[in-house]
Amino acid sequence: MFLLTHEFYPRRGGIATFSEQIAWAAAELGYDLEVWAQAAPAGVAEKPWPFRLRRLPLKGTHDLVCQLRLMRELIVHRRRLRYTTVYLPEPGPMLAMMLLQFVSGFRPRRLVLTFHGSEIRKFHRNPLTRWLARRLIRRASRISVLTGYTRELLCGCFPEAASKTYLTPGALRSDFARAPAAPAPARRDRTVILTVGRLHPRKGQLFIIEALQSLPPAQRERVEYWLVGGDSKENYEPRLREAAGHSGVLVRFFGVVPDDELDRLYDQADIFAMTSIDHRHSVEGFGLVYLEAAAHGLPVVAHAVGGVAEAVVDGVTGLLVPPADRPALSAAFARLIADPALRGQLGAAGSAWARRNSWTRSADLLFNHAGWTITG
Repeated sequence: MFLLTHEFYPRRGGIATFSEQIAWAAAELGYDLEVWAQAAPAGVAEKPWPFRLRRLPLKGTHDLVCQLRLMRELIVHRRRLRYTTVYLPEPGPMLAMMLLQFVSGFRPRRLVLTFHGSEIRKFHRNPLTRWLARRLIRRASRISVLTGYTRELLCGCFPEAASKTYLTPGALRSDFARAPAAPAPARRDRTVILTVGRLHPRKGQLFIIEALQSLPPAQRERVEYWLVGGDSKENYEPRLREAAGHSGVLVRFFGVVPDDELDRLYDQADIFAMTSIDHRHSVEGFGLVYLEAAAHGLPVVAHAVGGVAEAVVDGVTGLLVPPADRPALSAAFARLIADPALRGQLGAAGSAWARRNSWTRSADLLFNHAGWTITG
């Protein structure tokens, strides 16, 4: 089996985590797996992967140059790919495969796809990519999605996917349980609210700053807001820094941090917040970061949008508020800041909730549940 992706270690983000974890789980199930991934920066040490990894001579973007380079690799190795399973876990390689599907000499025995959310809208909005995606979906043997929301979106835009689409839930990253427990943080006078995600309008960090600015002065003075993430888009980071400077709240920008540092920040925080929104054609299909925060025992504040409600249970593991309702968002923060017992209750429930699924189970549903041989 071959897994082709433009989103893989050391790249960060939900899709990169998904690609890595589903590959690791497939290898643990006994599949003979080879992963093709984008080139890694010089000096990056590879992990001890339980599968073969081939780095491709491409950056891993969605632009035409990357698609043509990937298509060339696929054509050169078409004989290796023709009689096996080819798995495309994200939209980058799907774009290349949409064009190659017209080459009669290149048709893998089985084609498996995973959709996450935003790419469904992007493929559907353009008549050409809509037609190409429909043909690709018809050729697919099996399709997976992480949430019921994404399944409805996919089958609404592409009804031909309905009969072959399966739910393979996202899970906590497999190395989380092996991570050493961090020492308990020192007692603080401030409540720390943490967001982990790209600095992008869709992630909604600006809504959080504005909501915290609306808190009563006594609460506002006892709050710190920590932002972890980089890759700013649409001049968003300068807007965030300007808003932070006028908010009356202590806001700290950490940028991109290594995993061990990120674990430490999770353990020092009191509340996790990520208020994603639908932004243009981009949606929040799930959000693996919500599970990671919950696994650290943090109550979550989020917008009730996209597939977030399948990652955060309102009133059980966190508080969900309607998008663009700043008074409701501010009230949710005020409630959790004032009630440490409620934070502990939601955090404890979230820690158990985050561990309910496993990548091995999802990989088994995706690759083996249909009765396919385990060596393919």
